[in-house]
Amino acid sequence: MKRVVEALEMVTEWIMALMLAMMVALVFGNVVLRYGFNSGIVAAEELARLMFVWVVFLGATLALRRNQHLGLDILQSRLPARVRRACAVVSHLLMLYALWLFIEGSWFQLLIGMETRSTVLRFPMAFYAAAGFFPAIAMALTILANLWKILSGDATAHIPGNGDIDGTTAPQGGAIAEH
Repeated sequence: MKRVVEALEMVTEWIMALMLAMMVALVFGNVVLRYGFNSGIVAAEELARLMFVWVVFLGATLALRRNQHLGLDILQSRLPARVRRACAVVSHLLMLYALWLFIEGSWFQLLIGMETRSTVLRFPMAFYAAAGFFPAIAMALTILANLWKILSGDATAHIPGNGDIDGTTAPQGGAIAEH
């Protein structure tokens, strides 16, 4: 299972890199055409915007998977291990609720977007909603997996304040952090 997840992460990184390269080429090419030749690629802005939305949500998914989102562990690191664990469970449940709302809203936007088309390329506007829908499902699964690890007492669970870095526990204050 770990190999599958790592392969999916690598594929996602490559897709993001390809989209970013295409965005740069489209926008830069459009600027050169606009200012140098008084013309441009009409679809460039629409494609770059769509790819930007996808890159943002795919990047957020990878950041969550790797525990690289910004966070303040100052207070949590000073709490007893059991309280840190309880806070992690509560925060995971709140994140799951927020993601449920996001998934539900994205689903409705996806359905609406199937009926509307983009201005230039005429692709379904559902492509934008899908950029939020599918990564939100991946994020929910990631949070559920970590919540399961927390509840089952797995030592690889990410609990903010424990000094976790990529699933390993770093020493705090000269002692190994409790789980």
